[in-house]
Amino acid sequence: MSKEYSEKLSEPKDEELLAWLGYKQEFKRDFSWLELLGLSFSITGVVQSITTVLVYSLPNGGAVAMVWGWTVCCFFFMAIACSLAELASAAPTSGGLYYWSFKFSSEKYRRILSWTVGYSNSAGWISGFAGLDYATALQIFAAVTIGSGGAFVPTTSQIFGLFCGLVIFHAILASLATKLVARVQVFYLSLNILVFLVLVIALPVATPAEFKNSASYVFGNFENLTLWPNGFAFLLSFLAPTWTMGGIDAPVHISEEARNASVAVPRTIIMSTALGCLLGWAFNVVIAFNMGTNVETILSNPIGQPMATIIFNSLGQKGCLAVWSFIIVIMNMASMDILIASSRQMFAFSRDGALPFSKVLYRINKTTGTPVMCVIFCAVVAILLGLLSFAGTAAVGAVFSMGIVCQYIAYSIPIMARHLGGKEFTPGPFSLGRLSVPVTFTAVAFMAFIIIILLFPLNPGPTPATMNYTIVVVGGTLTLSTVYYFFPVYGGRHWFSGPVRNIDDKSTEEVEDKESYEKVA
Repeated sequence: MSKEYSEKLSEPKDEELLAWLGYKQEFKRDFSWLELLGLSFSITGVVQSITTVLVYSLPNGGAVAMVWGWTVCCFFFMAIACSLAELASAAPTSGGLYYWSFKFSSEKYRRILSWTVGYSNSAGWISGFAGLDYATALQIFAAVTIGSGGAFVPTTSQIFGLFCGLVIFHAILASLATKLVARVQVFYLSLNILVFLVLVIALPVATPAEFKNSASYVFGNFENLTLWPNGFAFLLSFLAPTWTMGGIDAPVHISEEARNASVAVPRTIIMSTALGCLLGWAFNVVIAFNMGTNVETILSNPIGQPMATIIFNSLGQKGCLAVWSFIIVIMNMASMDILIASSRQMFAFSRDGALPFSKVLYRINKTTGTPVMCVIFCAVVAILLGLLSFAGTAAVGAVFSMGIVCQYIAYSIPIMARHLGGKEFTPGPFSLGRLSVPVTFTAVAFMAFIIIILLFPLNPGPTPATMNYTIVVVGGTLTLSTVYYFFPVYGGRHWFSGPVRNIDDKSTEEVEDKESYEKVA
């Protein structure tokens, strides 16, 4: 099987490769690798993502956390990207992570692991979408506050209302035909880089002398505004880079819409991660050089957004509003792309019958050629998550952390299964070779460490208002999915058999040789 499978992987015959993996071609393959890169980098974003999570790095180390925290994390982000790229090259399908978990895990555990990864990955993507749209609502109101001279302060109800409007707007955009979605991605990529260039040039040029910092401050000043010891506070600042560089698996979920997927998807994963790491580091350094030294004032400014305060101090009201409007635009683009990736994961999972109402969700709209029902489902769940905003800022923070924790759980299991599951692994065009073991185990160790760190509160001895509720929302999600799996009579263990072929009636594990492949291709 290995020789023939490798030959199929080396050919850009995407429909045949997908058939080999067990699925018929249902999407139009309208994404080139550059358009796929545009979608992936739009989700990473750098400018808009760092803008959103600066509030987590500034109090946990200031400039040092921004610059060196990012540097440390980037090494591990590339290890994660390479590990996922190797798997994506071998089996490029929208179900990606849960498909790999089933394919490479031992017979005894493959179904429950695939089930857990599918639900964890789905929850991670939807919470990421909810978190970004909520952040977008905050940034829009920050612009209103700037324009009103600080007179306007939005209420939680107003923020939630705008958030709901944004979710609906992005659901409409994410339902468009694949060809239209693909064509705008190069523009998204260009605009993201343009906004980055404008800020890294404008801030050093326009920032008044009183807000400029020395190199010793940028690379050596550690300012801990929390009650944790300095070392642990620095670790907590990792939430900022990990959330910024979340969604590394985005190209995987567009696999069935990409041309030459076994090459384009791993290439995009690595390129978008490397580009995000490089530009993100440069952007953090520029911010640190031009933000002044009074971190507490930046965090407590009535504008309510640290990055907006920094830009306002440098460019003034009009300049800040001009730049901020573009940041809001690229945040909206990122939200649309996150929802697209989320809906493809939901589509793949419902295709294999693992979700409630799978028969309703597993539909391709005849007009757009996209899974509109899955888009609507993701949007509805995101709005429900948004209701946590009425429980306070700590609950909102849990939505941000939830996305990373769920994704890292979903990443770690298939990466480990590839080495420990005892199943044959046939590499695709991209392979780490002998480096696979050290790279992948480094990636998994880092993700396990980050999962633990992100469950801690921002300060020791938390009150109900300052508690980190990530363990509640993540634990609740995984508990519900596990209960659903083991539920008597109707639970998943009674009917979920892993990824199911829709080429014919056989399960994926039955197609193992060339003769079977030729029968279904």
